[in-house]
Amino acid sequence: MNKILALGHLVINRDSHAAKQLNLLKKALCADEIIPYLGPDLLRLRYGEPPVPHTPQAVAAAFNARAPAPSKIRTNMWSVAQFIEQRRHRRTLQAWMAEIFAGPVAPTVFHAWLATLPLSLIVDTWYDGAMRAALIDTGRTDVVEIQGVTRAHAIGDVWTKTYDLSGTELQPDSAATTVLYTPHGSVKPAANFLIADSDYVEALTEIDIQTPIPRAVKERRTKRGFFFFGCRFDDQMLRTYARQVIKRSSGPHFAAMDSATLTKNERRFLAANAITVIDMPAGEAAAQLVGTGV
Repeated sequence: MNKILALGHLVINRDSHAAKQLNLLKKALCADEIIPYLGPDLLRLRYGEPPVPHTPQAVAAAFNARAPAPSKIRTNMWSVAQFIEQRRHRRTLQAWMAEIFAGPVAPTVFHAWLATLPLSLIVDTWYDGAMRAALIDTGRTDVVEIQGVTRAHAIGDVWTKTYDLSGTELQPDSAATTVLYTPHGSVKPAANFLIADSDYVEALTEIDIQTPIPRAVKERRTKRGFFFFGCRFDDQMLRTYARQVIKRSSGPHFAAMDSATLTKNERRFLAANAITVIDMPAGEAAAQLVGTGV
């Protein structure tokens, strides 16, 4: 039976209603009316076991394999990264992140499909560079990537850097049809990473007034909503950044997620931000959106 379940203000679409919602989302994506907000679980669409870590806990484990952290922080990516930075220096943290994400990550068919659309904005929240690779594969020259950068050694009021798809650094606000926004940085093209607790101290202080959010993102989100795919929000850092990236956007917002696995904090976050959950496995949702297998 088709159902729409209301949990507080959280709406979960199931069964054929979810399929209908995905069809509308596909039309909205093709018409540049909604912004994809991508998370690391997308890698599971192509790989049984992705060639790079696809959760914060997996990144923490990769760090611990190089330098064991105290047990009380061992599973927290941001705290373990801070431990490494304090004990081994920022250069070591940077080098290890580059090593951890050095493996080639081929885009999924879903990434490749998004890359063909004239989207104003794509948000990619992981470090692997799969969305960038998909855009490169199209041969497009009308794309810029805006990456969040650490302020650990920043001179002046620098929160982001802008690149074309060849890796050349550009001036901020360079013209583009599509802006790829990677708020936490990426391994490509210059190994920029926001990863340690210290990277977020100033960002989280300023983010409520939107200072770290690029102007292009603020402008392009105004009349659009967001579609969260491959994302989880089981950590306060992830919830805070998502909330601020979608701030002052017009909505509506959707997320393709397995509702049975949602934590209490995730349900509260989704409800508080009026994000409708489409309860469907990621592979099935991607196949329906793209119109083929993934």
